[in-house]
Amino acid sequence: MNELILVRYGDLVLKGKNQKYFTQLINKLIKEKLSGLPVEYDFRHDRCYIVLNDVNHLEVVEKLQYVTGLYSYSLVSKCEIDYDEISRIAVSMIRKATNNKKVTFKVETKRADKSIKLTSLEISKLVSGKILVQMDNLIVDVHDPELTLDVEIRTDGAYIFLDQVMGTGGYPVSIGGKVIVLLSGGIDSPVAAFLAMKKGLQIECVHFESTPLTSIESVQKVIDLTEVLARYAPYSKIKLHLVPFFQLHEAIIQNIPESYLITIMRRMMLRIASKIKTKAKALAIVTGDSIGQVASQTLESMSTIQQVTDDLIIRPLASYDKLEIISLARKIKTLDISNRPFQDCCSVYVPKSPSIRPEVFFAEKYEFKLAYQDLIEELVNQTKTLEIDAFVHRDIQSLGLTVGEALK
Repeated sequence: MNELILVRYGDLVLKGKNQKYFTQLINKLIKEKLSGLPVEYDFRHDRCYIVLNDVNHLEVVEKLQYVTGLYSYSLVSKCEIDYDEISRIAVSMIRKATNNKKVTFKVETKRADKSIKLTSLEISKLVSGKILVQMDNLIVDVHDPELTLDVEIRTDGAYIFLDQVMGTGGYPVSIGGKVIVLLSGGIDSPVAAFLAMKKGLQIECVHFESTPLTSIESVQKVIDLTEVLARYAPYSKIKLHLVPFFQLHEAIIQNIPESYLITIMRRMMLRIASKIKTKAKALAIVTGDSIGQVASQTLESMSTIQQVTDDLIIRPLASYDKLEIISLARKIKTLDISNRPFQDCCSVYVPKSPSIRPEVFFAEKYEFKLAYQDLIEELVNQTKTLEIDAFVHRDIQSLGLTVGEALK
């Protein structure tokens, strides 16, 4: 008997002529995330078998959760097509899963090897009968069982498993091209970044640091968030662009009416992000906007803000409620980092009465005072880029008192 992990590709098998390209990429990601483990691979057109070679299956499953594009996994035992042996393995599995508690169950058989004389239904009846003789805590329920034993009969043997662990889903990262993510230290933008990666997009992150208006710890938050996100990236690395926003941030606070502070700030951020996007040869900009969540995320606000660029703006969280976003943040392990009490550009000097329906006419009128064009070019040129590695922690505080000093 061999123990394996059965990996299912899900929607990738629906990609027609592109299926081969998708599966080649996802197979490469699987091998990369499991590098260092003495496992072996059996790649097939619609699935992958990972031979564990005594590696703990939970360790493999944990690493597979960082491969976007996978539908589900199962711990599988493989043996010869011998119904007594199949039943013996099944009994061992069920005892471990149920701890002898009474449960309803059924056997579901798929017979891929049509040379086998018994039909799938006949195999299910035969195997279940052998199991029931050995166990008294099982009640047959073929319609809505609590436990389903799956048996797959293939030309190279029988594959037996009980349950499925759901994968991350989506498509393999980088299949959809590169995008720039506006990454704050808050809850929303890291989740938006994750959802972009889940859809197969390779990301580079842009953060607007504004020390000393904001603390150096706010930059550390963003570095730590990027480390978490990098677990999903090819080679577990993501570029993080740190824009020295202080000078422009201060000019906005001093010259712009309070009600338009956030609107103008976000317009400036989009202008800068657009230039970084062009330099990075990316295809779009991703934000953490959720419709109506705050004043700057009404439809009128988003329209006025994005008027400064013709670039494609992707908002993965547009229709999400806050509780849904928090739930996802908890799942991908960014929530605790985001909740650290250090403010970023968008959370300091928040106006008491921000405009919820800002107009382009007034935004442009107020911006005229700033003479921002040359300053934006200067900030783009001064932007520092870090390559964040998921497994190499970067402590910015130990490198210097300010971001500029730390990244020299």
